[in-house]
Amino acid sequence: MKALVKGAGVAGLTAAYELATRGAIVTVADPCRDMTRTASWFAGGMLAPDCERESAEQIVQDLGLDAADWWETVLPGHVTRAGTLVVAAGRDTSELARFASRTNGFQTLGDEEIGTLEPDLGGRFRLALHFVREAHLDPRAALTALRDRLERKGVSFVETEPGWTKRFDVTIDCTGMARAKADMQLRGVRGEMLILHTPDVSLSRPIRLLHPRFPVYVVPRADHRFMVGATMIESDAAGAITARSMMELLNAAYTVHSAFAEAEIVESGVGIRPAFPDNLPRVTRNGDVIQINGLYRHGFLLAPAMARQAANLAFSQNTTTEHNHEACH
Repeated sequence: MKALVKGAGVAGLTAAYELATRGAIVTVADPCRDMTRTASWFAGGMLAPDCERESAEQIVQDLGLDAADWWETVLPGHVTRAGTLVVAAGRDTSELARFASRTNGFQTLGDEEIGTLEPDLGGRFRLALHFVREAHLDPRAALTALRDRLERKGVSFVETEPGWTKRFDVTIDCTGMARAKADMQLRGVRGEMLILHTPDVSLSRPIRLLHPRFPVYVVPRADHRFMVGATMIESDAAGAITARSMMELLNAAYTVHSAFAEAEIVESGVGIRPAFPDNLPRVTRNGDVIQINGLYRHGFLLAPAMARQAANLAFSQNTTTEHNHEACH
């Protein structure tokens, strides 16, 4: 089988991997060779199916449960399995109880246990929820490593879509918001983020800070860098981060640890995440074109499951399907 994958974000690269692993000859077409304009580039990289259950349907948790295993198998050494720590400022402890009531798979920790798990947070929070089986990765390192592995497997990367697409048996369209004009159900959800650097903070796992209006997360990366994100604004407007979001993200980081007040702001960024009205991803097929879209805020968590479903469709004889019920219901 000869397959064309359109888009080199997390959906496109995982789909390319699944196809190539099953023996397909794969070409990936994307005009942005360095991937810095994809929504995936600005992701947090949290593989957190249990935490996401708080605001997502059960299917998101179910489809994301083996995401960490997939990434670890494909990219050994890129996944950190340290869980997720969910905290709240003293005035927002009711948010912690609400979060716990809507999720599972966590341990409740007191202040001493928090300090044992994350020494730099000792004495800063009275209670926390530790979601033990969750994991995280650095999205940029993972995207780069996955692309390198695909090239070693013989996958071709081109910047312009081949003009004669009939030479391909199947096309996997993973172009995200670029399809918004053709699919009126798609909408953009703007996510803004910061990367901070400070040698005065050490964290081993993502920290989710709950707030009734503006919950955020702090994800550790290499060299004492931390990704702080992300807003969820119903807008497809790109551009720079807003002043309000900048202040909210910095305030949240300071609440997690006061040393962030002296941190260097290395980067700010905005990603537009494609979403359908129900915020669930879809794998659809029409003839020899299969589409993966609508990953919303769950890109790295759900991309492996969506890629497997797309590969199953590519190798099946069914050429017309409205949507994949396993993914959407």
